[in-house]
Amino acid sequence: MISYGRQYVDNNDIKAVVKVLKGDWLTQGPQVKRFEKLLNSKFGSKYCTALSSGTAALHLVAIALGWKKGDIILTTPISFLATSNSILHCHATPVFIDIDKNSFNIDVNKLEKVIVSYQKKGKKISGIIATDFAGQPCDWKSIKNIADKYNIITVNDNCHAIGASINNNKKYAIKYADVVVHSYHPVKNITSGEGGAVFTNNKLIDQRVKMLRSQGIKRFPSKAPWYYEMVELGYNFRISDIHCALGISQLKKLELFVKKRKLIAKKYDFAFKNIKNLKIPKILHNVSHAYHLYPVRINFKKFDINKNLFFKNLKKRKINLQVHYIPIHLQPYYKKKFKFRKGDFPVAENFYEEQVSLPIYYSLKNKEVNYIIKQIKNLLKIN
Repeated sequence: MISYGRQYVDNNDIKAVVKVLKGDWLTQGPQVKRFEKLLNSKFGSKYCTALSSGTAALHLVAIALGWKKGDIILTTPISFLATSNSILHCHATPVFIDIDKNSFNIDVNKLEKVIVSYQKKGKKISGIIATDFAGQPCDWKSIKNIADKYNIITVNDNCHAIGASINNNKKYAIKYADVVVHSYHPVKNITSGEGGAVFTNNKLIDQRVKMLRSQGIKRFPSKAPWYYEMVELGYNFRISDIHCALGISQLKKLELFVKKRKLIAKKYDFAFKNIKNLKIPKILHNVSHAYHLYPVRINFKKFDINKNLFFKNLKKRKINLQVHYIPIHLQPYYKKKFKFRKGDFPVAENFYEEQVSLPIYYSLKNKEVNYIIKQIKNLLKIN
């Protein structure tokens, strides 16, 4: 079965993990700090905290930034649930901004209008979480300019875009955002099995994230070697040395992985670029896409086929597609809590109706890509 995404683990990755398994430290050991140091160097931040998942990273960022009940955080309706759920976990309120129809990222043209509309009501925006959807960076220069103008803290949910760049700068994320979040889930561009990270140049944010990662505990070795105090209600969001060993090994192959993803994307581009009612991703002129996903838009009505049937027929042909994502505001929990309804964010909703993620990952063979293209064209009756 060809999946929409999957990990690639080689013998070097296995050796790195086995070495830790045979060593003294399985968790809370030297590999964690080593991973954090390498991530700092790779992505240009002063501070990094490795965590158990990207979800944990988003959760701790929201708390570390001090978001609370009454705070308003702007974000996108097209992302994984963890993005906006992190806002809810600290009892703040997510306010969605519709997406741009070309990049599928948060629409910066709507961003300032929403900020001003809330200001007129006497309400301040406390934060912005923008997702670099599919691997294409947002218009971060514009987001930063707007955020600086209104003194709003910014978080880059960079989980999809590990290995992307703006103006050839692969360290763009921390250049523009106050905090950056990664996920190292198996389908991401690199994996640690499960894992995530928080990047920042703010020492106080970093210290609080690290404390919250481990039950809200501070240690005081000057008092006694064993002495610690719990100063805040925290969590066990630690990542193990086993996971970090895999992450360290995978990090060495990031450029190789992204290069292969780009080659697959190029084949899809060539195969589908001139087909009416089928839209391939539009890449902004100053960015390099990391292609965590390859999202196409198919007008299923024009092709006279039901989207559900399209998926099922491809599954019979051993091809598993995926959809990214059901708009968050249409989830039952959000509809009930915030009274959202269909039509609130029309661009995101139209995108969902048409969006399909095609298989893209390092170990996907050339003959498999050709097979995928052929089967999709056959189902859509494209000559």
